[in-house]
Amino acid sequence: MHTEPPPLSALQAWLDAYGTVEDRYGHLLLEQIQPIDQALIDALKPYFESAHLDAREHFHQQVGIDLHPDATASGAHACYPDCLPIVARRGLFGEVIAGLVTQAYADELVGEHPWSVPIFLFRFHADVESYLWDLRYDPSRKRQVFGRFGSDFVGIRLDATGRVIRVIVGEAKWRASLTDSAVAALLHGEKNATCPTTGEKIHNGQGIWFEVNRDSVVPKGLRQLQRLLELRDPINHASAIASMDAAITAATPTLARTNLVVIAGNAAKKRKKLSVLVPWEQPPAEYQSGHDLQVVELILDGGEALIDGLYSSLWKA
Repeated sequence: MHTEPPPLSALQAWLDAYGTVEDRYGHLLLEQIQPIDQALIDALKPYFESAHLDAREHFHQQVGIDLHPDATASGAHACYPDCLPIVARRGLFGEVIAGLVTQAYADELVGEHPWSVPIFLFRFHADVESYLWDLRYDPSRKRQVFGRFGSDFVGIRLDATGRVIRVIVGEAKWRASLTDSAVAALLHGEKNATCPTTGEKIHNGQGIWFEVNRDSVVPKGLRQLQRLLELRDPINHASAIASMDAAITAATPTLARTNLVVIAGNAAKKRKKLSVLVPWEQPPAEYQSGHDLQVVELILDGGEALIDGLYSSLWKA
């Protein structure tokens, strides 16, 4: 289970937060104000270990290596998640950040809901298991990893009886440089379609807004979360499990939902302070879902050093 709270003091020292809420649309800009250093990595490390612990236990058991093997033990080179390729670790970072900001900045998000993140869904990353299996027996079998299908992140709001009354579903993206063109490709899809009128290259319309708009009424991640709670903590989450099952099997789904979009990366070279990637005044016109929307922008300087420092230090002294 995920039990580590966000390191609030470290976050407050590291980031300035600028949040706005307009009706059912929230926008939160997080700007780095202090350099990334070892103290920050040390402060974030327990949260990231907690987020990845279930997946580490699962994958290590599946491929037959100890949870925390000695450096000379068989399979020690294939430990999750630090053995994964760089691109995969960047993706994992964004998904953990989705949970971190949901918990740490709940009061600044649309609805001010007291979100709970009982466990992350990383064990459902099927290609990671395949990658670890091959790597465990052959250290040279390194390759890129396919992304995990389904929701990047799922959190829940519980009522006084422990029943799930709202779900937050996150789409998280990392980019090394948040230039206008990079962000446009994220939001609107790659620029590989052709305008029938002008013949110019245009975005293919299959970016974040496309994925969010067409997501199922009840996210697949909710069933995955239910199954994990049944496996890991069925007694303490009995009401949550039952209510999730009822929401999933209902003929007409009615579970309230908030969509979360997290864009994280390094600031573009010419970026000015307080400039945003997604307008904050009202929801983007491309957003057609009927659910509440929360956008979070995490603007860093040297974010790769943070990611690499974190993932190379997990479960290490």
